[in-house]
Amino acid sequence: MRVAVTGTPGTGKTTAVGRVETDLHVVHLNDVIREEGLTGGYDDQRDSAIADLAAVREWLGDRSGVLIEGHLAHELDVDRVVVLRCHPEELERRLRERGEPAAKAAENAESEALDLLLSEAVERHGTSAVYEIDATDRAPAGVAAEIEAVLAGERDPSAGEVSFLEYL
Repeated sequence: MRVAVTGTPGTGKTTAVGRVETDLHVVHLNDVIREEGLTGGYDDQRDSAIADLAAVREWLGDRSGVLIEGHLAHELDVDRVVVLRCHPEELERRLRERGEPAAKAAENAESEALDLLLSEAVERHGTSAVYEIDATDRAPAGVAAEIEAVLAGERDPSAGEVSFLEYL
């Protein structure tokens, strides 16, 4: 089984996955991209490396038994996709607290309000493989428990249940 945990930066992916109890091998996608040099350039405007998804797919190969965490994880071939969501105001606050520039934090908050990553996950994998979790007011252990329920097949797919359109 291959499972992706994705979401806009700041939704709590790394923190929640760090608390998930699983036999799956956890892959922190951003670390792999950086450590393996799986980039295809640099975006000066966003001050960020551009991931080479073809190289990432090649690196991942046909490995199974993996839990892949990262905001691009939904772009990979996986069996299930967990999309963590967070209210844009809270998301923007979190990003600013960790030192992101105001413009980058606002851009990510707007992307979250527009369901950007959720839409991409549904388009690529279909609604039957996507599990949306609102992590706004949840402790990391509670989010981890929801991810564990997805892994165990104890949670039904859900997409489009969380809406932050009022933010816009």
